[in-house]
Amino acid sequence: MAIALTSPITGTAQTGFTSPTYTIVADTAPDVNGKQWAVTALGGTQAGVTTHSVASPFTLMFARPRAFKSLGKPNPTTGLVKDVPRNSYKLIIRKGCTPLAGQPFTNALCRIEFDVPAGSDTADASNIRALASVAGGALNQLAAGTGDTLVSGIM
Repeated sequence: MAIALTSPITGTAQTGFTSPTYTIVADTAPDVNGKQWAVTALGGTQAGVTTHSVASPFTLMFARPRAFKSLGKPNPTTGLVKDVPRNSYKLIIRKGCTPLAGQPFTNALCRIEFDVPAGSDTADASNIRALASVAGGALNQLAAGTGDTLVSGIM
């Protein structure tokens, strides 16, 4: 199995966090071609960070393409393939956070690009830092497995 997270995930360094860890359990991915885990407990010092709930998710999902694309035939004259297709893999981390005190949770997303709700950077900085921390820890754990999956297509 190339894509497999083990619990706990050791988070990466973040301002205000001391030795962050994330206890995870297997979850059902919303994509049939994905694997998902939910964060159920926290370790270290991470004041203000919340674990997974329906209202405020804290999940990590790795998905492979629904249909793999293969390389087309080269041009008989030049030997070159005109259009090289791509297979996309995704690591998506969802972390519920508060955009403003008294407001309902909304999701910050990491698709190896961060999509942070405006206002939550000051109203709920701990949960934004938790998103970055768990992403770094997961990427640390998944580094070799991600490479294996990108080459073999097997999770």
